[in-house]
Amino acid sequence: MPKVQGLERDAFEKARRALMRRDPVLAPVIRKYRQRSLVDGPVVDPFPALVRTITAQQISTKAAATIHGRLVALMPGGVATPEGLLALTDEQMRQAGLSRQKTAYLRDLAAKVASGELPVHTLDAMTDDEVIEAIVKVKGLGRWSAEMFLMFRLRRPDVLPVDDLGIVNAIMRLYKLRKKPKADRIRKIGEAWRPYRTVACWYLWRSLENTKDTKDTKDTKEQRVG
Repeated sequence: MPKVQGLERDAFEKARRALMRRDPVLAPVIRKYRQRSLVDGPVVDPFPALVRTITAQQISTKAAATIHGRLVALMPGGVATPEGLLALTDEQMRQAGLSRQKTAYLRDLAAKVASGELPVHTLDAMTDDEVIEAIVKVKGLGRWSAEMFLMFRLRRPDVLPVDDLGIVNAIMRLYKLRKKPKADRIRKIGEAWRPYRTVACWYLWRSLENTKDTKDTKDTKEQRVG
């Protein structure tokens, strides 16, 4: 199956220029961060990325990194694989710092990948909706996690996570709204960004740097989703 094209540097630059023309509110943010890019970092393999996503849920970024490091150290070569994870005992996972619930989520992820129910090696050939449908079958992975996977791992260009707190806060601040926008309002604002809504969101997260909402920036999210 052929890959669905993800963002590369040339496409990111094309998107940046288009967004500056179309959205005068977002344009100053784009100019401020023009030396940085969503596509600067390496792409991580899907299974390890999803393991990190589950590990990082509802805890601090620092704690998540520590627990994830302990977990992968228990597997051959220090790399998360379905086989390596399924071979671990509940006690080993508890010692790594994982709750009983997260242990169950990780086992479900590994089992679905091992059986082929979640075909991680062909996700890059699926449409965005197909990727979301496949990922949310795993216990503990919802639509937001699937959208982050699309944006940061597959680098799909036109994803708009309307329930993301950082996106909500950034739009409220930049567009000077009196209250936090609902999903329909975000979609309406985002129409001007098609087919580059992922890139627009990257700049929305950038706009939160050095504000009280810093924890909701793109860099923090990427650390937590793989």
